[in-house]
Amino acid sequence: MSVRRAITAVGAALLLALLPNTAQASTGYPDPQPITGQQIIHDPTVIRLKSGGYVAYSTGGVIGARTSKDTKRWDDAGNAFATPPSWWFEYNDTGDPWAPDISYRAGRYWLYYAVSSWGTNHSAIGVATSRTGLPGTWTDHGKVFSSETTDTWNAIDPAIIEDRGRLWMSFGSYWTGIRMIELNPVTGKALPGADVHHLATRPDAPYAVEGPYIVRHGRYYYLFASYDACCSGVNSTYRIKVGRSTSVTGPYVDRTGKSLLEGGGDLLLEGHGRYVGTGGQSVFRDRGQDWLAYHYYDAEDNGTPKLGLNRLAWVHHWPVVK
Repeated sequence: MSVRRAITAVGAALLLALLPNTAQASTGYPDPQPITGQQIIHDPTVIRLKSGGYVAYSTGGVIGARTSKDTKRWDDAGNAFATPPSWWFEYNDTGDPWAPDISYRAGRYWLYYAVSSWGTNHSAIGVATSRTGLPGTWTDHGKVFSSETTDTWNAIDPAIIEDRGRLWMSFGSYWTGIRMIELNPVTGKALPGADVHHLATRPDAPYAVEGPYIVRHGRYYYLFASYDACCSGVNSTYRIKVGRSTSVTGPYVDRTGKSLLEGGGDLLLEGHGRYVGTGGQSVFRDRGQDWLAYHYYDAEDNGTPKLGLNRLAWVHHWPVVK
């Protein structure tokens, strides 16, 4: 090899070492962390357990469960409940719950979830508690909040945030978008007569924004939400957007200052390559690091929904997927 060719080869190698991975360089978005084991999931919520290890709950089954020791290999762990609580059947014929959210406070794990039927806002959000957070240990406590066909919101896709001793639940799907209501921190249920705050919507019907998740970082609250359509395999168009506010109840705006109530929102993650329809997201914190959990539809596996995990970094007070 000539000296010139050797220098050229070394220079190319150095350049490649400095570049991000090929997928990120070509699409602008990183691939999810490689995982093994049971990868199939939809609308994941993940938490690191006090006892060690991790659990993820999801839409599917009687709130499907996965467990992991390291977030890299996931095992099927059955369901949160052995059988559906009887009151679920008031909202659908199958007792099929959707989009759970797990959190920990006051010495217990709290699991919120929705029961509804496709295309209706005759819906309800319920809550269960557990001392361990593991499947099979949950005690259901019934309805937290509900919506009817006369309402302009849809009581599904709950997510909890505790703020200065007050407890809040964001929720919503289509039906004019994302809402929020205050909960009783003791019972975990909606305060009687509490205001329903409006956080995000789209300018035109069907107002395709849902699946909110709010976290606090520094002086801001960040609202993550799924935009467009899920649940159609490789034809899904889900993508994740974000806005921020100095108040948990809003108003939330994007980097340009446009309100999420006026169709604003910064694109955080969208489908790329085999990873189609990224959404159904939640955020969890693990030993000082924030992680984004979501599902995508695998274009190389007939559109099967699978678990996506990426680190979240904070750059100039905005989240960035790594």
